[in-house]
Order: sequence, then C-alpha cells, then structure tokens
Amino acid sequence: MTDLIATRTQGEKIMAAFTPRMGRRYANGRNTDNGPGAPQAVSLLSPYVRRRLVLEQDLVAAALAAHGPEEAEKFIQEVIWRGYFKGWLEHRPQVWDSYRIGLEADLAALDRDRRLRRDVDRAMNGQTGLECLDAWANELVQTGYLHNHARMWFASIWIFTLQLPWRLGADFFYRHLLDGDAASNTLGWRWVAGLHTRGKPYPADAQNIATFTAQRFTPRATDLAKVTHGLEASEPDGLPPARPLRPFTAPKPGQPTALLITDEDCRIEDFDLAALDIRTTATLATSALRSPLRVSDLVTRFEADALADAALRTGSQPKALQATNPAALAKWAAAAGATQIATAYIPRGPLRDWLDQAGPPLAAQGLTLCEWQRDWDAAIWPHATAGFFKVKQNIGQILDKALPNTPM
Repeated sequence: MTDLIATRTQGEKIMAAFTPRMGRRYANGRNTDNGPGAPQAVSLLSPYVRRRLVLEQDLVAAALAAHGPEEAEKFIQEVIWRGYFKGWLEHRPQVWDSYRIGLEADLAALDRDRRLRRDVDRAMNGQTGLECLDAWANELVQTGYLHNHARMWFASIWIFTLQLPWRLGADFFYRHLLDGDAASNTLGWRWVAGLHTRGKPYPADAQNIATFTAQRFTPRATDLAKVTHGLEASEPDGLPPARPLRPFTAPKPGQPTALLITDEDCRIEDFDLAALDIRTTATLATSALRSPLRVSDLVTRFEADALADAALRTGSQPKALQATNPAALAKWAAAAGATQIATAYIPRGPLRDWLDQAGPPLAAQGLTLCEWQRDWDAAIWPHATAGFFKVKQNIGQILDKALPNTPM
C-alpha cells in the first residue's frame, strides 16, 4: 500500500482493473488474508473511496454492469457498509463524543500505569510473542493497510486476549490506516467489542485464523481468549437513541465564496462550482486531528497528495491551510471578501469537531459554512438508524435513488 498514488486517475485505474473481480471471485475470496502485497480477491481501493477520489456509486455501477445484481451482491453490500457506518454515527454523534472523551481518559491512564504502557507498546510494536498479531501490527505500521478480516482478529485479540483498552487499539488503527475513517474505525472496534451489536462480540478463533490466512498463521486455541461476553457492561445505559440527521446549509449561487477542499471529499469538481462567485480556494490538511498522538507519515503524505490532486482538478492555486487554530479559517475567507465557505459535507469525526470550534469566529466575520451532500449519502443515511439489516433490506430502494440511471 505504501506505493499507492493518491490521485483520482490512479484510483479509477485500479477500479477498472479490479472490475472483473467484483463478482464471484470477490464473494468467494474476500475473507482470505494472503499477507502483504498479495491481496488477490480484494481491491485495495479503500484509501481512494475514503477520500472520494473514487465514488461508491461508480464502484457499484461498475459491479452491476460487469456482473449483474446477483453475482455482485456481496461486493455491493461491502461498499454500502461504509455508508451505513457513516450514517449510523451521524444519527448518534454522542457515540463519537464518548469515544474522544474515553480516549483522553485511556491516554491519561497510559501515562500513569507503567505496566499498561508496556503492554500497549508491545502490542503496537509487534512484540507480544503472538506471531499473527505481531505480523499484523508491523504490516499496519509499515504499509498503512490491513485486510478487513485481520482488522477484526487484531481488535478481538487486543480486547479479549491482551485485555487492553479498546479505544487505544482504535486510536492505533486510526493513526496508521490510509483508509482510516472516524465512523468505520470507531464502530468497527465497537462491533468487535460487542458494543455496536449489543452483547454479540467477535471472537478471534484459532482455526478461523489458520483457514483464512491460508495457514500463514496457526495459533493454538489456548493462545486466544475464549470470548463469552463483550464489553456491554461498560456502557450499562446501552446505545443512545438515534437523533435526526444534522441540518446543513447548501451553498448559495452567486454569493462571494471561499472554496474549501478537505480529504473528506476530493472530488469537489463534481459540484456546481460555476454557480458560485469563488474568491479564494484552500486545501485543509486535517490528518493530525485524528489523534492526540502522532499520526503516521504515510497517512499525512497520502492526504497531502490527494488534496494537491483535487486542487489541480479545480484549475486553481489554493492556499494550503492546516487544521490548527480554527480562527484561521475565518481569517482566510474574510480576507477574500467571502460571505460563505463552500465545502463537501463534513461527517461526524475530528474535522467536524474542529469546524464546530470554528463556528464563533466564522459568525463574527459574517461567514456561513455551507456544504454539499452527495446523493449516495442522502440515500443511505436515513436507513442507518439501527443494525445493518435495515439498510440491507432497502438496498434496492437505495440504489434506485443513488443510481437512477443504472439498470438493476
């Protein structure tokens, strides 16, 4: 993954090459982790989809055209999972808030507890003595990638065998994954812990690991904890109720506009830029917001390249902003005489938190933060209020709305 080129052109090239494998080959082989540099049945497109250098609807349309709805069913469901997680967190932003507050507490405990710090360091540095976990930790740090099945095994072993705080594991992933996404990462770890689907944790099984790593790893059953219950007792009140989706303001045509490009959506040219009076453009580097700890250089470099590619496609020479002092955002836009900042929708996560902090400085300058929302999100998110089954039941309706001109 370290040699990926963070451009729309490269992402679409990878998508085209993988399209013949989006059907039965994907369904039959997607669960096998063949190790670094040997993906075989998976696409490695997730860093591009995460930044929307490649669009989910384009992936689904390609799969349908090449394989039809039955053979492409599993691939389409996996693409929709990312949208489901994003929508679920939009409905329950308090779960994200709880993660950030809990992570601060876990990091403080790490400073106080020498034994905990030692055990966490060993897990992150691939020094636990458990061959599979150590290999996955090294692969993650060195490449910015882990197979999805390996992510589940790793999280389960971290939580139940090593008995380490789950938020520290989620933070480790988020700092290193090229496709790191606040919703997918946080809720994926919660799912393994039995917090997302309450009382149904994911157990790492020795035979399962051996089978789906093609015998690269053969841990003994006694190496892994027997998982009898999840961490639901740590949240005795259960899941918070779903809230209505956050209202947002769309950019107003003809208004003096500051165009903001973030790596939440690097296809800003898809929106109606011609309708705006764009006075200034900026890219906003946000990877450092992922964690209080140091974020991987691989992640920050991929983000920087993706932002540069996005800016190039707008035909502008943007100002490069860093997500440090939120007041700098208002200063940049006001200096150009803008009355609105236009950007693609910013979902729940660290950048949304940062923009919320920028609210008072923006208001003081008479600036309105405006967002475009993609049809893909608008189609999925209203259904993402409970488990994935509710979304799965409505996939036909979702695709009719998100892909109106694609035959099913």
